[in-house]
Parts: sequence; structure tokens; C-alpha cells
Amino acid sequence: MQARLPFLAYSGIFRDPRHYQIVMLGSLLAFGWLSGAFEIASGQFLATVIAACAVQAIGSFLIAIKPDYRSALITTLSLSLMLRADAIWPLALAAALAVASKFTLRLGNKHIFNPANFAIVAMLLATDAAWTTPGQWGTAIWFAAVLAGAGLFITYRAARFDVPLIFLGVFAALLFGRALWLGDPLSIPILRLQNGALMLFAFFMISDPKTTPDGSIARAAFAAGAALLTYILIWHFFVADGLFYSLAIMCVIRPALEWADPAPHYRWDDPVRAPPLLKRMKARRASAQNHPAPAE
Repeated sequence: MQARLPFLAYSGIFRDPRHYQIVMLGSLLAFGWLSGAFEIASGQFLATVIAACAVQAIGSFLIAIKPDYRSALITTLSLSLMLRADAIWPLALAAALAVASKFTLRLGNKHIFNPANFAIVAMLLATDAAWTTPGQWGTAIWFAAVLAGAGLFITYRAARFDVPLIFLGVFAALLFGRALWLGDPLSIPILRLQNGALMLFAFFMISDPKTTPDGSIARAAFAAGAALLTYILIWHFFVADGLFYSLAIMCVIRPALEWADPAPHYRWDDPVRAPPLLKRMKARRASAQNHPAPAE
């Protein structure tokens, strides 16, 4: 069994973290449908899939590359989980805008915005036909824990699990600081951190390896900045969708962060790269095994 593990870890389907993300997001959508928690019709979902894949095919044809529908499917699932509308066309339009942004809004051989987040912000700003539904996820601690556990695994596979941890850590510190300043019971920030929508955003949207900085210092600044902006927008400007606006703003700032902390661009088929802290711990363990302490 041990001899097979490296093959499973680095061969085709197991190596690309998008496959795990598709399974997880698809499972969440299926759970929402079966439990009756999500108000999205099958026709809306089908139209979203068709629109995303059609734009993916057109964009790939125009720049002469082979279309890869995995990214389009992830975008479709993210929009289906985050965005709601009464009609079919707003969700189909959002999917088309999301995928089109990957081909048109680019800088330094990378797309600027997280596709699903860009579409959500565009629909919220430009129309009244679509809205987000953070309340549908509730505040059950078990659900937030499941999302966090699955998200940690996926973001580790994508070498980005520092992003959600920093984002949630800074955001939690701000919430607890606010509660202490106002004299509120600590149960209030704890309840707000149990929100499933917050966990979904942290582990499946802001941690997108293609739209986060490649350098570790820049990523930390990116995640901390998004958390600070989210806090300011929600509790000082009373913007309910502050999560999505904060990510869009940080994506605009991201090129400056990458200039200050340059690093090789991420590729989906890169091997899993251990974070620096884990690398140091493994190096110390190996050194201790190779050079045991002298007996007293």
C-alpha cells in the first residue's frame, strides 16, 4: 500500500486540486438540493453550466488552446452556491461574465479577478435581478467544521491553505476585538464565525491559487487585507456583501503585491508544496534522526 501512495498523490486525477474542489462543491450543491435549503431550479443550474462551457469553448478557440472545462465547472458550482435569481438569465449571464473575465481581464499572464467573485460583484452592482444568500447556510457549527475540514485539504493540495487561515484569523481577531470594545458577549463573534457562507468564501473562493499572489508574503498581505476590508465594509459601511467586494478590491491591488514579492506562477499540475513551516519541521526531524544526541 505504501508503494502506491506516491502514484496516487501525483498521478493525473489525484494531482490536480480542481478535481477535489469539483467533488466538494458538487456535494454541497447536492446536499442543498436534497435538503431543500437551496432555492435554485435545475433549469437555472443547467443554463449556468451551458453558458459557462460555451464561453470557455469560444475563448479557448479564439486564443487557440484546448478548452479545459474544469475551471468553468468550478465557476458554475460556485455561482450556483452563492448567487440567486428569480429568472434563468441572470445566472446564465453571471456564468458567461465569469468565464469571459478569465480571457479578457488579464495582467502578467494571469486573470485579475476570481471569475465567480467578479460575476457576483458585477451582477450586484449592475442589476437588481440577482442577490447573494449567506443566510441559507445557517450557523450550525458542524456544517462550518465540515466545510473547514474539506477546505483545508483542498487548499493544502493547491498550496494555498495559508490564505484561508490568515483571512479567518485576522477577521476573527477583528470580530473579537470589536466585541470586547463594545462590551458584547463573546458568543456573538463566535456565532458569526460559524457561518457556512464565510467558510465557503474562505476555503473555496479567496484561496483560488490562480487569483492569489504566488509569493508567501504577498499572499499573507492579500488575505489580511481582504479580512480588514470585509470588516470595514460590513460593520462600518453596512455593506452586507462586503466579502465579495473586499476580494474584488484586493484582486485589483494584487499586481502591486506580486511586484513587491515576486514568485513563479502557480500551475494546476504543480506537485503539492509543503509550507515553509512544515518544511523546517521536517528538516529538523530528519536532522535529529541523522545526528542523534550523544548518550549521557
